[in-house]
Amino acid sequence: MSFNKIIIIGNLGRDPELRYTPQGSAVCNFPVATSERRKNATGEQEEITTWFRVSTWGRQAELANEYLTKGKPVYIEGRLRVEEYTDRDGKSRTSLEVNATDVQFISQRGDEGMPSVGHTVNNAAQKPAAAQAAGAKAAAQAPSAKPQAVEIQDDDIPF
Repeated sequence: MSFNKIIIIGNLGRDPELRYTPQGSAVCNFPVATSERRKNATGEQEEITTWFRVSTWGRQAELANEYLTKGKPVYIEGRLRVEEYTDRDGKSRTSLEVNATDVQFISQRGDEGMPSVGHTVNNAAQKPAAAQAAGAKAAAQAPSAKPQAVEIQDDDIPF
């Protein structure tokens, strides 16, 4: 048995791009950046940014295109793969590609028209009704002045 799952909380690097396949399926692509602060060899703090190319499909793609914009924070779950390619200068490059299975908008106060904090756009039928109700109750009780932390259940941890 094998398992491939990645969780990313980051910011959009540019506005999403929505297109449709010849069969009519929606697909939305957008880059997400994560960053962390580390001390380098000289002891100075530096910020390390990692970029991911995210793709999402169906209704989730349409909602991502509607609500996400450059700079917005987002929570992504999906499958990771590394793509190798040759750039225009003939150099070998790699990119981190994520096929998103769950996209949650992390809205902030003042985001008009944005779904509530932690709103999920994955297939709700995949989660038990009790978990959906608990998540909705937590989101309703959360203060709206700051982003809500993502709640991870024991069932979400792959080990």
